[in-house]
Amino acid sequence: MSSVLQGFTKSLAMTFVSEIGDKTFFAAAILAMRYPRRLVLAGCLSALIVMTILSATLGWAAPNLISRKWTHHITTLLFFGFGLWSLWDGFKEGGGGSEELAEIEAGLDADLKANGKSPKDSSKIEDENKKQKRAFLTQFFSPIFLKAFSINFFGEWGDKSQLATIGLAADENPFGVVLGGVVAQFLCTTAAVIGGKSLASQISERIVALSGGMLFIIFGIQSYLTSVET
Repeated sequence: MSSVLQGFTKSLAMTFVSEIGDKTFFAAAILAMRYPRRLVLAGCLSALIVMTILSATLGWAAPNLISRKWTHHITTLLFFGFGLWSLWDGFKEGGGGSEELAEIEAGLDADLKANGKSPKDSSKIEDENKKQKRAFLTQFFSPIFLKAFSINFFGEWGDKSQLATIGLAADENPFGVVLGGVVAQFLCTTAAVIGGKSLASQISERIVALSGGMLFIIFGIQSYLTSVET
């Protein structure tokens, strides 16, 4: 039980500080301003949960491919590496998340135009969705759901939070890692969807990056001390 709790706590903290100011957080906030929130929330959460389970599964399988001793050392190096990476990003960043928010919004606008729709048409799309009474499954596999899912899934692929989840699951109880990751993803994504663009623009990327970097370093030290004791 203690191993599950430890995996849950580490995964919850790591995922929360990694995702609260991440590009997928900003994308969820922008999409929620343009489309029905429940569809955006469902699409974003589905993608992030699938990614968390997939990453944890890869981490769980890693010790079966190489020795647990080596997976532990690799995980320790990952924590230190991601910690230094996040700290470096934090020192380079400005005070707020407005620049990245604007960049992601411009990308979504370009995507809409490429599909033959202007950003102003998004309000019409929302009105149409409110008027239409579609079946449950039809709604949750609509283009809006799939758009939110694909943006978040591919946005997370190869991200440091995904790689860190793989490393954490290789070193901790994978069930606890999945549970903690899912809870953190739910909290972050729900905040983005409900708070919208106004909340996202107030987030300090520097503080988030520095906090995440410090947390990764702490995990790295803890992992190193565990290997020394054993």
